[in-house]
Amino acid sequence: MSEPGSHEFRVAATEDVYLGRVVGLRVDEVVMPGGGTARREVVEHLGAVAIAAVDADGALTLIHQYRHPLGHRLWELPAGLIDHADELPVEAAKRELVEEAGLSAGRWETLVDVAASPGFTDEVVRVFLARDLSEVDREILGEEEADLVVRKVPMAEAVRMALAGELINGATVGGVLAAHAVLSGVAESRPVDAHWPDRPSSFAARLSR
Repeated sequence: MSEPGSHEFRVAATEDVYLGRVVGLRVDEVVMPGGGTARREVVEHLGAVAIAAVDADGALTLIHQYRHPLGHRLWELPAGLIDHADELPVEAAKRELVEEAGLSAGRWETLVDVAASPGFTDEVVRVFLARDLSEVDREILGEEEADLVVRKVPMAEAVRMALAGELINGATVGGVLAAHAVLSGVAESRPVDAHWPDRPSSFAARLSR
């Protein structure tokens, strides 16, 4: 057996189980340190963006959105899928901010990258900080978007909600705390085009074939 931390978890075989509109499912046979293999189910994802939009008064925009897997509405940052492999993440973020919150931003920065649940999915969400906000007309594209409730909350209240368990979406919790750290001067943001080594790519490549 190899030394801990040195084993290469090679994929010996893979099977495509499902290919949907938003996700795909494959099962990999992965070589384990002892020489055997183990089956690992992997949900492939397009990747997504979320936006911590903070206005001149320091208020953060949250949306209340129904999430069917949990069966109820969640308070979240505006967010959405990256549509295709060639789309710049910040362009996806700009689109989603308009569609979900009716906002445009003059200043964009990268806050954090959040792996949704790396035990079974390659989904990673890039969270942006958006400032210099202005209101624009929302383009409501479907019934789900029409049901969204948009609310502005002080940053301190958003942090309290995260720590109280009132915000549970991973990218939202990470984005709120990161935005608070940056705006408080505790940490620095990254450039809007910061390198994103873990951006999902497998599913988008399948769809483009």
